[in-house]
Formats: sequence, structure tokens, C-alpha cells
Amino acid sequence: MSTEQEPFGARLRRAMDTRGQLCVGIDPHASLLAEWGVGDDVAGLERFTMTTVEALAEQVAVLKPQSAFFERFGSRGVAVLERAVAAARQAGALVLMDAKRGDIGSTMAAYAATYLDPSSPLFSDAVTVSPYLGFGSLRPALDAARAAGAGVFVLALTSNPEGAEVQRATAADGRPVAQVVLDAIAEENDGTAPLGSVGAVVGATLGRAGVNLAVNGPLLAPGVGAQGATPADLPGVFGAALANVLPSVSRGVLRHGPDAAALRAAARRYADEVRQAGQ
Repeated sequence: MSTEQEPFGARLRRAMDTRGQLCVGIDPHASLLAEWGVGDDVAGLERFTMTTVEALAEQVAVLKPQSAFFERFGSRGVAVLERAVAAARQAGALVLMDAKRGDIGSTMAAYAATYLDPSSPLFSDAVTVSPYLGFGSLRPALDAARAAGAGVFVLALTSNPEGAEVQRATAADGRPVAQVVLDAIAEENDGTAPLGSVGAVVGATLGRAGVNLAVNGPLLAPGVGAQGATPADLPGVFGAALANVLPSVSRGVLRHGPDAAALRAAARRYADEVRQAGQ
């Protein structure tokens, strides 16, 4: 079986085991572009993005570009995103497209074709999706990911405080809505080894999750760094699921640019702290 056909969960497990449990977000918002001394324009976007990719793609397990920060520049911004995805994957990093798409029917299928069809210029190793039109609405993305050996990360318990009003609400059967989502993810991953390809997004800032995180899949943990969580907080949030956690850091690493060596050193520090937290 070729690497391209190997399921995402297996590729992610190997990447985390060899490169460390760390995802670095690529979030070129205006304030970071200013900190780097590049313009808030397409040229600045490209310099920021490609410098980050060139510095980190051979080192970190996962790079996570946030699509919105590229889309705001229109077609030329999306073209930069296409180049970044291709370059990162070529250098050995897995690319998680942070797009948080969610819709029904043919529209969800079109989103799936955008990010999960190997013939698409935006094809990524995985994509973030929202289940709040019902978990079943994600079926086109789940099926497309499986066919391509790609992954899907489903929002479950996010790091923003507003999320609780939906995610902690009680479903008709008495479970928290987040648990309904997590149980559906577990069903998708049932029987998969070494790791399922359907992941959950669970914030590192939660203090404790308060739900069953045994989904046999990866747990993307945003909130480490600028949002206030540290690698030392991860065991308290994730408990026995810690080995499957992929902490996500953006500004905590990116603020060290544009110096490539400083970017690499910051990413290495975070990966080392995550490893130490798990010991």
C-alpha cells in the first residue's frame, strides 16, 4: 500500500511518534504580519506563510493553515494557500486544513471535494468540520476522507467559552451534545488500528473535559500558548487519552518569526514540553 493510500490515522500516529505530538497553526492575521514586519497584503501573506512552511514542515508532525486568513485576500490568497499545502506535504508534514466546514447534501459533498479529493489543489491530509447540522450531515466528508486515506476532525468541545451553550447542552437522550458527537466519532473509528482517522476537537483550556474521550482517534487540542493553556495542563484535561492528543499552537510559535531558527526552536520546545507532560 502506498503512503498516499495509507489511512490518515496510521500516518498521524507515526508522525506523532517520530516528530512529537505537536500541530502548529499557520494563522497569518494582520497583527502577526505586522509583528513580522511584512505587509498586510498578498506579498506579506506569501512571505509569512512560506517562511513558516520552510522552517517547520520537515520538523513538526502537523501544520494547520487557517483558511479564512487566506480567503480574505481573494483568489491570490487562496493561491498562496494552495502552494503552502503542496510544499508542506512535500516536505513531510501532514496538513490539517482548518476550515470548519459544515452543511448538508450536495454542499457538504462540494466541501469534501475541495479538501478531501486528491485531484483538488487544496487537497489536505485532514480537514476540520462542524457537526451542528447533525452528525449525519458529515457523511459526504467522512466517506470522501476514507476513500482518499485522509482524516476529518469534528468539533466537539472547543476552547472558546461561548461553545459551552451548545456543546454542553443536554440532548434528548440525556447525554451532553458533545458526548453525542464523541460517541458518533467512536463508532466511525471502531476496530481501527493503530488510530482511527476521525478525530475530535477538544480544547486544552477546559480544565477537565468531563466527557468520555475514548474515541480511538486523535484529539486536536487548541488553546495551548496564547489562549492560556500549557502542555502541563494536558493530562488534567485528557487523562487516559493523552497519547492520542495533538496539541495545537499558533501564536506561541509564530511570534518568533520571521527567523527560521527561532521558529524551529519554539516548536521544538513545545513538543518537548508535551512529551514531558505525558511521562
